[in-house]
Amino acid sequence: MTPAEQSRRAAEICDLAPVVPVLVIDDLAHAAPLARALVAGGLPALEVTLRTPVALDAIRAMSEVEGGIVGAGTLLTAADVKAAKAAGARFGVSPGATNSILAACEDEDLPLLPGAATATEVMALLERGYTVQKFFPAESSGGAPAVKSIGAPIPQVSFCPTGGISLKNARDYLGLSNVRCVGGSWVAPKDKMLKGDWEGITALAREAAALR
Repeated sequence: MTPAEQSRRAAEICDLAPVVPVLVIDDLAHAAPLARALVAGGLPALEVTLRTPVALDAIRAMSEVEGGIVGAGTLLTAADVKAAKAAGARFGVSPGATNSILAACEDEDLPLLPGAATATEVMALLERGYTVQKFFPAESSGGAPAVKSIGAPIPQVSFCPTGGISLKNARDYLGLSNVRCVGGSWVAPKDKMLKGDWEGITALAREAAALR
């Protein structure tokens, strides 16, 4: 899959909803009901971060949920990419971008949202053919004003800003012409997951889905 094809598919996934939930799953039993709750609330694209021992199994379980499009986040190595694809991930997200990560996703036909935080990083990815990128860490890298500023000289690139985004500031990003969606963890708070409050998570997802 070429970078241009990857970006086309990434754009389609980003355009499904204004928010992509960024999920850290510690208990495999939470995976399927969490996916069902978020999809029911109108958030079909789900990023499962590879930060816990059960993450790959969670991707497998969530991939069985009807209507969900499950991706793998925190891709750091080519091995991560291969494992995520084998587990059923349909897209990948990385905090940054290295040649090995990019090449692995291209070889595995895994659409990637590669991370960038500076104009130079954005330009390097654009030069390779990536027109849809993750802006990370969003808030500590200048927030919505930084994304807007990068868009002035580089309008060819659109973003999924992630990092420090909440219901309070999501609209600041979503109102920008070069933002397709945002990534956020607030729609799946740990306390609600521990309580099994799936209806509460669906309500949060519905609120996020209505942001635009």
